Amino acid sequence: MSMLDFEKLSQVIPISASARKVLEKPEMEMSLRLDLSFGDKLFCTDVFVVYYNTVRGPAKGGIRFSPNLTLEQIRLIAEMTTYKTALVGIPFGGGMSGIRIDPREHARFELNEILKEYVHILEKELDPRVYIPAPDYGTGSKDMMVIYGETHIPESVTGKPVSIGGIHGREEATGRGVAVSTRLGVKTVMNKTSDNIRIAIQGFGNVGSNAALFLSESGAKIVAVSDTSGGIFNSDGFDIKELIEHKKEKKYLQEYNAELVSGEELFELDVDVLVLAALEDAITEDNAENIKAKIIVEGANYPITEAADKILVESGKVVMPDILTNSGGVIASYIEWHQGKSGSLSEKKETYSTIDKLMSKTFNNVLKFANLSKLNYRDAALALAVQRVVRAMEDRGLI
Repeated sequence: MSMLDFEKLSQVIPISASARKVLEKPEMEMSLRLDLSFGDKLFCTDVFVVYYNTVRGPAKGGIRFSPNLTLEQIRLIAEMTTYKTALVGIPFGGGMSGIRIDPREHARFELNEILKEYVHILEKELDPRVYIPAPDYGTGSKDMMVIYGETHIPESVTGKPVSIGGIHGREEATGRGVAVSTRLGVKTVMNKTSDNIRIAIQGFGNVGSNAALFLSESGAKIVAVSDTSGGIFNSDGFDIKELIEHKKEKKYLQEYNAELVSGEELFELDVDVLVLAALEDAITEDNAENIKAKIIVEGANYPITEAADKILVESGKVVMPDILTNSGGVIASYIEWHQGKSGSLSEKKETYSTIDKLMSKTFNNVLKFANLSKLNYRDAALALAVQRVVRAMEDRGLI
């Protein structure tokens, strides 16, 4: 089932029956079996691949490791990536893949062999003209290095280590985009700069920690953060660099010397901004009414359920949607992909500058469309993105 409400969309943008038919379902889905022998141990699992729409370019999307992975999860993210790339104007389509494993249960050499087999069974798909994977939940640059080591094509995968064709600033890219979106949201909604804005961040992995760092550097007070161990609170704001170092050494935030709060308590804090940088469905109809933050920024994909979103909007909260706010990663992926094809080199400041410019331009486009159509940010961003995908289908003569 598509994430789009076509009846609602048709009230804002023209969307023909032909366009609707194309966008209702993904172009391609694959469920594959991956079998390996580790000595006397047989390992079997599932691999899922989805290309939702590639009318604007090759399928771009991460590869996820998760023990609870489903084809539906992969389909949803592939569809979102279709509209995310369209919204920021990058010539990619939407795709996604995943392997149903818990990476914590496997040694590094086993993960390497699993990825090599993934490349083997998807050999024809891992072509930069077809599908370009990148890190997602459970994967990182080391995993992308293994894929590149098998394909030997620099632009066949993004998120690689800098030493083998990755770009400076890729690790921080999604967090950078979240920070840019947050600052723009604060300026537009609250008519304030980031100075002394109080922010709580759910999730302190790659996205959450980098968003926290960039926001604190702009003057914001990060008063609460959380990870799987729970949350910590400091009304004066944390030293984020110190907190990042603690996380690297101790792994868990709640071992830091600070006031402890639960994950649910973090949602209920009286802050200006709540950044959601963990997994899906963090805010549901059960806890949406407890949110006090004026602005909620979706750093993760699908962190707010549809029912919860309605509650937040009706209560006057402003939600900055995922297809806008966490697109810094796919922008950096485009820079790396282009670098792989052209042989050019990008410095970190150039990566940051491109993310800042594209995120700001996209935010202003969404804001203008929202004001013109009297829509909230989520509906405006999605309508604008769908409009661009439909136009591409028309230009290519598909509809």
